[in-house]
Amino acid sequence: MSLGGKLVGIDEWSSMNPLFKEKVKGVEVVSEDDLEKIMELKPDLIIAGSEMKNIKKLNKIAPTVVFTWGKLDYLNQQIEIGKLLNKEKEAKEWVNDFQKRAAAAGEAIRKKIGKDATVSVIESGNKEFYVFGNNYARGTEVLYQAMKLNMPKKVKEKALESGIYTFSSELLPEFAGDYIILSKSTDGDNSFLKTSVWKNIPAVKNNRVFEINTKASTYSDPITLEYLLGFFGKSFLEK
Repeated sequence: MSLGGKLVGIDEWSSMNPLFKEKVKGVEVVSEDDLEKIMELKPDLIIAGSEMKNIKKLNKIAPTVVFTWGKLDYLNQQIEIGKLLNKEKEAKEWVNDFQKRAAAAGEAIRKKIGKDATVSVIESGNKEFYVFGNNYARGTEVLYQAMKLNMPKKVKEKALESGIYTFSSELLPEFAGDYIILSKSTDGDNSFLKTSVWKNIPAVKNNRVFEINTKASTYSDPITLEYLLGFFGKSFLEK
């Protein structure tokens, strides 16, 4: 989308992303099991994940390029997509420009909040919580890799290597940084926001919680990264 590719089919998760809404109007929602439907769309190229079934069958419909999630870092992934669309130059230009802008924003944020201040990225599930390392979307690549903000020691111990760590509500204070990015689902159970455990976390008391929409932050593509870069800059610097 960010490189102007013409989409004829997308997966269900992409179709639910509010950031993509206008760009995917009229695009068919398909899964790897919808072989007949995909065939009807007559794609020139199929991009798939290595975890998908039917890759051999997809390859008979159109040339299919398979990526393994996490094998490439978030910026090199964009460059590889650029190569597929004969737009490697444009992809590299975006990557370089994004890195410069994110680094500058990170420097300004560290100057304001203090070089030792920590940031946690936490997501609420229905019965559990998740905390993220530096490469699991939800803005983690922007915050930790591009902006070079700090994650709390406990988060580093539990989530840096695995990318994600699941924990129960009573442990929220242990994973909370000086600032919290809360990935919140509008249709999930958010009753924890009314609990004393949550309300007594220093970041909550100090109004240092910035909420992002889970559905709008589950990818690390240029559209999402640009949105989150702007959001984080505004949230940290205008408070």
